[in-house]
Amino acid sequence: MASTSIHNGQVSGEFKPHSDIPPSSRDHAVIEPGEIAVGVVIGRASEYFDFFVYALASVVVFPAIFFPFEQKLEGTLYAFVIFAFAFLARPFGTVIFMAIQRAYGREVKLTLALFLLGLSTAGIALLPTYDHIGVWAIVLLSLLRVGQGVALGGAWDGLPSLLALNAPENKRGWYAALGQLGAPIGFIVAASLFAYMLANLTTEDFLDWGWRYPFYVAFAINVVALFARLRLVSTPEYAKLLDERELEPASIGELTRTQGRNIVIGALAALASYALFHLVTVFPLSWIKLYSLRELAGFLTVQIFGGFIMAIGIVVSGLVADRFGRRTTLGTLALLIAVLSAFVPTLMNGGEHGQNTFILLGFALLGLSYGQAAGAVTANFQRRFRYTGAALTQDLAWLVGAGFAPLVALGLSAHFGMAYVSFYLLSGAVGSLAALSLNRALEARD
Repeated sequence: MASTSIHNGQVSGEFKPHSDIPPSSRDHAVIEPGEIAVGVVIGRASEYFDFFVYALASVVVFPAIFFPFEQKLEGTLYAFVIFAFAFLARPFGTVIFMAIQRAYGREVKLTLALFLLGLSTAGIALLPTYDHIGVWAIVLLSLLRVGQGVALGGAWDGLPSLLALNAPENKRGWYAALGQLGAPIGFIVAASLFAYMLANLTTEDFLDWGWRYPFYVAFAINVVALFARLRLVSTPEYAKLLDERELEPASIGELTRTQGRNIVIGALAALASYALFHLVTVFPLSWIKLYSLRELAGFLTVQIFGGFIMAIGIVVSGLVADRFGRRTTLGTLALLIAVLSAFVPTLMNGGEHGQNTFILLGFALLGLSYGQAAGAVTANFQRRFRYTGAALTQDLAWLVGAGFAPLVALGLSAHFGMAYVSFYLLSGAVGSLAALSLNRALEARD
């Protein structure tokens, strides 16, 4: 643990020089922003791996084993409906586990949340199929998916907010970007597992037992991540720093009554990024599976390469944001995503070359925008509401921007044509631009 002195402090989004920090804030070992960033990446990488294991299984596995009585398209759409349950449940998980934290503490909350996440994930791995127990397989899958959503809401540890509050003034964008690297890491590992099994197992073996292996791996990773995160947040240094920044649960009623505008703007500010998130990961894989002769393992390989591009884009976004401001960066990327939306039909219907171009361009823009998407407006919250406000803002951003994206995009493309996917992505870009134009507080801060 680092023991050097603080060089920048922050109160309500403003930084003070070292001499202005109260002695009580300097009398203990100080947590450097880099250490907090490591904790954020560990936590988010494990959550995103779990997330993408389920997402990919919704395309390549669940339609066949849970909805064998439906055509492939309808089975996939039903699987995407259940996929969305986690996003609907996530805000409820945040509210429930905030109450647990107030009553029993941060460590108990995090332990219970990650235990529920691991239990739900392991339950899916052990779940009988429709051929074995009929409609109860679908019911149990739905309940376990809700459990995952509740657990993800409860797993909020406040480290992203702590990272934002302790980052040096001229490197806020850089540290915000580092915290977002968990997404491409989780996707790359999950997609690699599925690509390997699809390439090396027969269809029968894969649908019988192979698909379960990534869920077992996700459970094991959750256990490791639990201890890693507890080791961070339970130390006296972290506990004291979280307390000093007032990163504690607030009343949900008071939060929504006094900070409702900030919650709405925060959920919409990165709408373009969250909409694009599933339109380059989950949706195109489902479209290729249903309407193309391409091998899924090969297409996943292209997406894995896109995941590396996304990681590079996230890092670059930090440098760009520190140079031009986060609001300007998010607005510019929303405009570029709007431009990309116009080419979705041409590229996705343009054979392997066009599809690969869409995937790689999409991942590049996703990295640049997603790198600054998290907590872009949480500095607007009053200090005592920032912890809970940041959690609910993230939940609602995922729900509005990404929760139904695979379902809507596949349904629109199948019944009305790929051009409607363009309009869907364009609407996300317009929503981001509208929210950013209202967010004068972020502009003033930058």
